[in-house]
Amino acid sequence: MGLVQRPATLVLSRTLVGMKTALTEAVKRHLPIALVLTFCSVPLQCATLERLSLDDMTSKSTVIVRGTITGSYAAIATTAPVIYTHYSLQVSERYKGLSGNTIDLVVPGGVVNNVRQSFSGAPTFGIGDEYVFFLWTSKAGLTQVVGLTQGLFSLSTDGSQDPVATRSASHELMLDGGTGQPVKDQPLVMHLSELKSRISVTLSAPAPAVAK
Repeated sequence: MGLVQRPATLVLSRTLVGMKTALTEAVKRHLPIALVLTFCSVPLQCATLERLSLDDMTSKSTVIVRGTITGSYAAIATTAPVIYTHYSLQVSERYKGLSGNTIDLVVPGGVVNNVRQSFSGAPTFGIGDEYVFFLWTSKAGLTQVVGLTQGLFSLSTDGSQDPVATRSASHELMLDGGTGQPVKDQPLVMHLSELKSRISVTLSAPAPAVAK
């Protein structure tokens, strides 16, 4: 597929997991980002996200795992001029979702044939990075992080059997899911054992009753 040679403005309009934004139909199935973007070879300026609690992320995720990044490559989507970076994720522990030792994790943005696309708020990973990943898989089969960086807990590298898990505060514009008002994101820090316990409690809770 040929690359777009001139800047194009993408108006993204769709509420997605952890994000409230707008997408044109051509990109809607392939780019789960909620914002109004100027799409070119320079970084995009801003992402608007719905703030997610730990319970929200646990419920909305299709897969939650502890894993390590082992490799990456960038490619252009087959039906839209969007570059994704594909990361190979080696799973060491699984807390929710189907079994499997590896996951193909995609993040919007990357470099292909000397053309760079950057998306504000999109995470980047290095080989050997270890996280607890809150992931969701789209109907197109793309597995992505819930709420951009909200769905990532980095793990301390001190060799502890119970490492500290840290979700850094996002620097993007954050909105309260109930009121739609801007809110300041806060970091979450706890030991891995507590994180696993809270995930388990949320998953074992009965589903809320549906109003008739």
